[in-house]
Amino acid sequence: MGVSASTQTPNPAVTSSVRWAVLTAVAFAGFWLTYAAFVLTAPGQRIENAALRGADQEDAALVVESDAALNAITVSSLGAVSLFVVLFALVRKRVDLAVAAAVVIVGSSVITQVLKRFVLPRPELAEVTGPYASNSFPSGHTAIAMSVLFALLIVVPFAWRGLAMFLGAFYAIAIGAHTLTSKWHRFSDTLGADLVALGVACAVTVVLVKRGSLVRVRSGRYPLRVVFVVAPIAVGAAISLSLGALILVMGEHPTHPDEVLDYNMYLALHGLAAGASALTALVFWWSWRRIAAVGPG
Repeated sequence: MGVSASTQTPNPAVTSSVRWAVLTAVAFAGFWLTYAAFVLTAPGQRIENAALRGADQEDAALVVESDAALNAITVSSLGAVSLFVVLFALVRKRVDLAVAAAVVIVGSSVITQVLKRFVLPRPELAEVTGPYASNSFPSGHTAIAMSVLFALLIVVPFAWRGLAMFLGAFYAIAIGAHTLTSKWHRFSDTLGADLVALGVACAVTVVLVKRGSLVRVRSGRYPLRVVFVVAPIAVGAAISLSLGALILVMGEHPTHPDEVLDYNMYLALHGLAAGASALTALVFWWSWRRIAAVGPG
């Protein structure tokens, strides 16, 4: 005999926001460390400039595809996606989630633009060969893609979260890698944007916990989301980060333009960019593991 709905033990409220508070602090600390290591040092600038030169050797068809994906992210498309996410939350009659999603998307974008345009300079510490001298830290495109993923994970019902992760994570990871292929951004720009989006999303989650908006889900198992979504992202992240780090550590760092060494740096930082985006998505997914909004759906 099944247990009636009236006698089922309700999902307990999430009362501790420690994990998200810690992740917020770690994300923003990592952001400043990334800026210090890659933007404020000559070795960091030389490595990233070499990777941009190496991207010149990428297959032209891949560059066209990459440019098209990045060009699709506009103010209009951001507004449309944000409106969709917010309306989805309102359809669920969750104004708190709608506000949270809007803050994650808009807040991440505003922070990256303000920091990039007005706060964080890129001093000339290494010789630049090519049109790569402009400041680009952090990446607005990566911040948009990652923040939309986090907003989706917040607003969708728990049972749909695997689908949201599938649709959003692979896109966000691709955008992070595309920024290097198209030479729109450096690896540090992508990593910095990932960390901004993660920090904002975790800070918003802290507020949701304080409001009593979240519960721990006790019932239901969803092995398919692990097999077909989380596991592939985790394996891809491990491979990309390992290979990228291996090439970066073991390879020779060019001090002047060199086709072979430049391309090696491009491969290394391209892999690190994709892997870092994947890891960022997994961290936020883990933080919301078996966590859902209060109420039906």
